[in-house]
Order: sequence, then structure tokens, then C-alpha cells
Amino acid sequence: MSYALITDQPIDEEAVRAAVQSDTAGAVVMFHGIIRNHDGGQSVDALDYSHHPEAQKFLENIIAEEEARTGLKLSAVHRVGPLAIGDAALVAASAAAHRKEAFDAIENLVERIKAEVPIWKRQHFTSGSSEWVGL
Repeated sequence: MSYALITDQPIDEEAVRAAVQSDTAGAVVMFHGIIRNHDGGQSVDALDYSHHPEAQKFLENIIAEEEARTGLKLSAVHRVGPLAIGDAALVAASAAAHRKEAFDAIENLVERIKAEVPIWKRQHFTSGSSEWVGL
């Protein structure tokens, strides 16, 4: 069973990995999207992630579609609310018999999450200004 979660709590990275691990998986690939201290040439202090009330369903559907398409086990958790530099915002995992399949699956999954799940971020810059991304 796939594991998909939108949460305002720190991400349990082990739970994301464990959701895809199996005796048939020779490769487990994890993606960690971490809050960095810069963007577009500006210094970033923190981020706030907002989401649509249906974001959880979007994430669940994407994972189900990608699992059906690839035949692989996938999982992902996206954090919302205020995040600090160094916090994990998105953690995703794929498992496959071989690494290429797992790498390809995680890349497709993360790209779809970023493009299709209604989550928006507000970046707070050290200059005191802020900017919405993904609206």
C-alpha cells in the first residue's frame, strides 16, 4: 500500500522509506527536498507552505497513478506550514529491483508532485521582503 501524506509535522523519513521497502527491492531511492538559504540571488530566512484542502487527495492520486504506470512501490510526504532553513519539505521514495527503474520513478514522482499538488510557498528574504512561489 502506498504512503502519501500532507503534514504540518516534521517528516518521518524512515516511514517514507519503510513504505516502499520489500525483499524484492534491490534499490530504494529517496529524494529529500530541503529548505535552502537562497533563491534567485536573494538570501532566504524561512518559508511558509500553504495548501489546498484537497492536496492530500492530489498526492494520493499521483502516487496511485505512478504506481500503476511503473509497477513500483512509491511514497511521499510533503510538509506544510512554517519551515526553517535545513528542514525537509518533501521526502519521497521508490523501490525497484534495479536502480535505474527506481531513479526514473522518483524523478517522475517528484516532478508530478511539484507540478500538480496544490501547495504554494512563501519565501521570506533576509531583506524583509517575501515572495509567493507556485500560485
